[in-house]
Amino acid sequence: MKYFSKFILLFVTLTAWASLCAQTQSDEVRYNQYGVPVDRIPLLSERRGGTLVFESADQQQKIWFDTRIQVDGAAFLGDTYNPIGNGVALRRARFAMKTILSKKWYGEIDLDFANSELEIKDAYLMYLPKDNLGIKVGNFKEGFSMEATTTSRYLTFLERPMAVNAFAPSRHIGMAATYNYKWLYMVGGIHFQDVGGLEERTNSLNNNKDLGVDEGHSFTGKIVFMPLWSKRDGGIHLGAAASYRTPTTEVATPGSVRYSTRSLTSINRKKYLDTDEITNVDYTLLNGFEFAAYYKNFRLQGEYIKSDVHRLNDQPTEKFQGFYVMGSCMLFGGNYRYNKAEAEFTQPGRGRTWGDIELALRYDMIDLNSRMDGIMGGAGEGYTAGVNFYANDAVKIMLNYSYVNHDRYANGKGKLFTGYDTNGILTANPANIVNEKGKAGEDFSIVSVRFEIDF
Repeated sequence: MKYFSKFILLFVTLTAWASLCAQTQSDEVRYNQYGVPVDRIPLLSERRGGTLVFESADQQQKIWFDTRIQVDGAAFLGDTYNPIGNGVALRRARFAMKTILSKKWYGEIDLDFANSELEIKDAYLMYLPKDNLGIKVGNFKEGFSMEATTTSRYLTFLERPMAVNAFAPSRHIGMAATYNYKWLYMVGGIHFQDVGGLEERTNSLNNNKDLGVDEGHSFTGKIVFMPLWSKRDGGIHLGAAASYRTPTTEVATPGSVRYSTRSLTSINRKKYLDTDEITNVDYTLLNGFEFAAYYKNFRLQGEYIKSDVHRLNDQPTEKFQGFYVMGSCMLFGGNYRYNKAEAEFTQPGRGRTWGDIELALRYDMIDLNSRMDGIMGGAGEGYTAGVNFYANDAVKIMLNYSYVNHDRYANGKGKLFTGYDTNGILTANPANIVNEKGKAGEDFSIVSVRFEIDF
């Protein structure tokens, strides 16, 4: 009995000691959902410019949310050949999570839920071997066109220029490297499919399953010179970009390319400017040239984009082009900011405690008419005036007035009226239109507004 009592006392002592050790260890070690011990790094929470940020004390690790809501409305004015419905829509409803996992690793995922349609936007991993060098893999924007790569939260107008929307490649799966040093910025990469929408992904899967064709690829690069990089209040941006592209399988017909755009609005769903599918394509060559200058509260920017579609079976090359030029100013002491690390404009500074107001003008043109015996997808030009109110870092209200002028070939793949025939009946066939030169084609005005919050 004496030994049994000693055994019980020893057992209780060891159990208590083990429990104390386990409790001490549990205070120091955490496990993930797979039972693996993980590092513990306390994060400090902070609101920065309207964005919620969690950051470690040594600033080596950071997680933040990037949420954006844009509510648009538009009314259309003018005596049009085709009826246009006024309306409102959620232009963007974005939710993104971004993280820095030490000085050398960065990642993000960005989703769009606008109008109950889910799309993947950015989803990539980035490695930063040096402060001015980055390599990223995943789904992201190709390095082509200053206006295309500028985030929608900092756009000066509600919609990007028509030529940018039609020609500039957007997000595709791929790998790219970026380099910046004082007055120089360079980006280059190889890209593949568009996986942002369900239709594109379905086409790619079906074409792979049914036809077994290669999915296509592109090589895209851009170089930017910043002659006044050391100046604080102003600067100049001179850029040139090129992209060699083979047809991808995200389209319904493999081996084809299509250029189309809506005319300065997302509310009117008609695409007057549309080449339809250009088949038997060998490769496409895009070239772009950029110019921008800013000084304190004044800004000037423009781009020219050209596309040559080279076809198989000795078919002639189809050539398209477009450009835009815009200018803007902050009225109450605000100033423009240029991000040298990405060679593009970022959020402007406000001049008053209540915010600031920006005035902007833009002219843009697109020509999808290659040749009379080839592709005639229509041409159009737009004149846009904008007033933007920056209330704070998170709230922005935009008002745009646009006038859009299309030619007689901008008939939406033959579905939209662009003039009258000899019997006075509306027709979509340019060959039958008797309207005098400059009078055919759909022309109308747009009054549009956007309420935006970023947080």
